[in-house]
Amino acid sequence: MPLLARSLKPGGQGLAEQASLTTTNSRTHDETRQIFQMKLYSTHNRETRVTFERAVFQSLPADGGLYMPQVIPALAPSFLASLPARSFQEIALEVSRTLLGDDIPEAALKNIIDQAVDFPAPVVKLDPDTYALELFHGPSMAFKDFGARFMSRVMAYFLQKERKRIHILVATSGDTGGAVAMGFYEVPDIEVTILYPSGKVSPIQEKQLTTLGGNISALEVEGTFDDCQRLVKQAFLDPSLNEALNLSSANSINIARLIPQTFYYFNAYAQLRKAGDDRPVVFSVPSGNFGNLTAGLIARRMGLPVRKFIASTNINDEVPRYLRSGVFDPRPSMHTLSNAMDVGNPSNFARMLDLFNHDVHQMNAGISGYSFTDEQTLETIRAVAAGRDYVVCPHTAVAYAGLKRFLAETGTGELAGIFLSTAHPCKFPGVYDAGTKAKLTYPPQARALENKQKEAVLMDNDFGAFKQILMKDR
Repeated sequence: MPLLARSLKPGGQGLAEQASLTTTNSRTHDETRQIFQMKLYSTHNRETRVTFERAVFQSLPADGGLYMPQVIPALAPSFLASLPARSFQEIALEVSRTLLGDDIPEAALKNIIDQAVDFPAPVVKLDPDTYALELFHGPSMAFKDFGARFMSRVMAYFLQKERKRIHILVATSGDTGGAVAMGFYEVPDIEVTILYPSGKVSPIQEKQLTTLGGNISALEVEGTFDDCQRLVKQAFLDPSLNEALNLSSANSINIARLIPQTFYYFNAYAQLRKAGDDRPVVFSVPSGNFGNLTAGLIARRMGLPVRKFIASTNINDEVPRYLRSGVFDPRPSMHTLSNAMDVGNPSNFARMLDLFNHDVHQMNAGISGYSFTDEQTLETIRAVAAGRDYVVCPHTAVAYAGLKRFLAETGTGELAGIFLSTAHPCKFPGVYDAGTKAKLTYPPQARALENKQKEAVLMDNDFGAFKQILMKDR
């Protein structure tokens, strides 16, 4: 199956359709380079103003909101038009430089990009209207490598400058844990504690986050991902813990996770244009905590021409239901085969609401939402393997199913659909039937885990117990 533009590049047609998507708080690229320094506010209080550095380390505002950029600058049309001639790293550098302005000097930012984005994100054509964006070629075999590796190096840059230490807390429903563990492993001046729900991550996912040791610790929580996320949020709002440990987060609540996730949207669009596909583009995003889709929305606000985003979920379908009803009704998460998306109260929904001014009609204009059962997920996996000779993980299968439903409903045949392939299928061997499993490949990253031993502390989902574990050696 041919790869499109493995050298990672695109072209900028269709920019006129983006004009209506750029808000009045956007600035042109040239203006940004002269005057811009990133400031952020809380989704609970737009009068909040903090620096990027403070937002990175504080992660969560004291009022319980999430940080958002005061200004989302627009990329220059000339840059967007030049995308086919640029490497993935060049695209990432320009996007991050435009967002961050002078917060990180260009030479240091280039070094961060070169270290963090050192593996490809190729687009694979499955049929005339359908492309897979493979985001699993990094060390943990999941899209979250981009965010974790960028964030760890940004933090290391600021820590070296400030001569201080921090303690990272992160909740994972699957892939975040491995990406953070590998992205932060042996990074100086950073300790990491990862919380994951017992029995609700795959064996490979569990090994990725429990076998490194060193500055990486794992807590196996008897409960759900929502319990893990609640414990992390409680810790950030606890003054004594923050004072003792200097806490920060590597979940997608941290703005530094979202910035690098914008890179591959630009790069995917680039690859299609380089390959000669000039049709309007739609992206189907498998969604749990909605950080990945939020990053795509930020990319569009910066000027990326995207006709529509598709929020594809499993039965944890709070956002698709909101798009239909206008009522956000979070519920306890339910366990599914696409475990990394088992989120009942997605944190980044607050950012989505902020981007669309809390207007469900505006959000519906930019996003369509679909949800799928485990049975539909398995049916999709089998159909893609049989019909395309291509194996997808259960999360990716949900994205594929969402894209196909959207394309069937639009009925135009004039759109180029890209679904995000967020994890390597080998991480979920128990999902596949014998015929599909025979088609699985195991990259070196997976084989390296075979003989490693799990090290994790089992705990209940009580905050007092969690705090005691964190403060044990203090």
